[in-house]
Amino acid sequence: MTPFEPEWEGFVTREISDTTPLPAKIYANEGLCQILFFQSDELCETSHTDRKGKYQKQQGIVFPKL
Repeated sequence: MTPFEPEWEGFVTREISDTTPLPAKIYANEGLCQILFFQSDELCETSHTDRKGKYQKQQGIVFPKL
């Protein structure tokens, strides 16, 4: 699970990893993930922008940054 933090901007890149010895099949035009949005009654104390997140405002596919 990867949460989107308040004020995050950019394109979402999801990684798929098969950690088993069995082959994994991914089919075209099938669902891959689910994104849920929640609205809060409180203001965010520290946003993704405040943290200067390394994936903020990414464009296109971005590989993992260490």
